[in-house]
Amino acid sequence: MSNNLELSEFKQEVATIYDNRSNSYDNGDFHPRLANGLIEHVDIRPGQKILDIATGTGLVAIEAAKRVGQDGRVVGVDISTGLLNQAQRKISAAGLTNIELIEADAETLNFPDNSFDRVLCCSALPLMTNVPANLRLWKRFLVPGGLIGLCVFAKTAFTTGFILQEVAQRYGISLIFSDVTGDEEKCYSLLTAAGFEDIKIKCEQFGSYITISDVEGTWDGSLKHPLCWPLQQLEPKQLEQAKADYVAEINALVTDKGIWNDITTFFVSGRKILNS
Repeated sequence: MSNNLELSEFKQEVATIYDNRSNSYDNGDFHPRLANGLIEHVDIRPGQKILDIATGTGLVAIEAAKRVGQDGRVVGVDISTGLLNQAQRKISAAGLTNIELIEADAETLNFPDNSFDRVLCCSALPLMTNVPANLRLWKRFLVPGGLIGLCVFAKTAFTTGFILQEVAQRYGISLIFSDVTGDEEKCYSLLTAAGFEDIKIKCEQFGSYITISDVEGTWDGSLKHPLCWPLQQLEPKQLEQAKADYVAEINALVTDKGIWNDITTFFVSGRKILNS
């Protein structure tokens, strides 16, 4: 692993956020369920070489390494030192020797062309600054006939984030969360434009009811996230009014079961054309 990354301010803040979350990232079953769903969607076989983009704590990479076996190889990349350290501890505990972790920016990777049978990215696409360009870059790393596999979310996923986007729009602020993969048609178009074929999309719902106490403080927390930095363009009075609008919209969603937190998730795969 390298510790000499040169990152933009945006990416430095993203890395810091995930460094701070690294000790609790694997708590609960949400992230493991996403990782398992992606693994099942892309038919990983013994002997294959796998690139795991934004590998995090290694949830995808470790399961992939078990499936490819000693004749295969997995490379996991991430910008968060904290997450990579957690991944390395888990890899060592599992006794796996076919995984390499690299601290690197997924948008500036320079692996040789035709190096991997699968390129995977689980739930990190909204944090990329140029998704179409990244898909074209990652496609280069695939062998002809290889698969890209993505776990992405609908525009409506994560109710507090969706409401935040809607409120921001009223004030002329565009927040880009999962818009690029907002529905199945967008996912299909995204991969088609990048030159993939045999595109397959599986939709699953991971949502649940949450309580009003679960969302208290989410406005203030969101303002610290780099995806929400555009809100800082607002004048203080506008920002206070936007917060009031947000709280009102959240309160309007309360039912006797709580607040429905939609997490519509797409598992997407596309194949690199054989003669490309």
